[in-house]
Amino acid sequence: MHSVTHVRLAAVAAGLCGILMLAVAPSATAKTAAEIDTGVEAARDQCAAQIPGCNEAAEKAPGMLVFPEVTKAAIGVGGSYGEGALIVGDKTAGYYSTTSASVGLQLGAQTSAQIIMFMTAEALDKFRNSSGWEAGANAQVTMIDEGKAADIESVLRSTPVVAFVFGQKGLMGDLSVEGSKITKLER
Repeated sequence: MHSVTHVRLAAVAAGLCGILMLAVAPSATAKTAAEIDTGVEAARDQCAAQIPGCNEAAEKAPGMLVFPEVTKAAIGVGGSYGEGALIVGDKTAGYYSTTSASVGLQLGAQTSAQIIMFMTAEALDKFRNSSGWEAGANAQVTMIDEGKAADIESVLRSTPVVAFVFGQKGLMGDLSVEGSKITKLER
């Protein structure tokens, strides 16, 4: 019994260290605007080529947040971080970070690309006028997977914000953007 408590405490401590590393890493490894732009272009191309409905949604969206690489890690306690850009009218309108934290039964690490598309001008304006936007709290975000891609027209007509998560590398079962906090970066 005593050793089980030690194992649990060690797992929590390791998870907290992981979160701390994710929180500290952004300042140490912050990407330049040119690096982010290169990644954004590659992520947009990959989504259009591999994910049904992505290109169609991108053509209709007044704006989109593109995070070429979001890193998630967890040992009981988890977190994620990524940097990307807001694209409006095919031009970069600002640079942003995405972060999240979670607690629960989870273990693993992965990277993935995320594209959050604002399907209405109102949804885009609400995002741009917020001081800190959180997926799920400030707007319902519909995840597009292969099942929903078959009925993409219906989803796009009824949903102001959609998200594509793709290019996963690593082992972790979470493909959600819910709870992700998006913050503007000063560049």
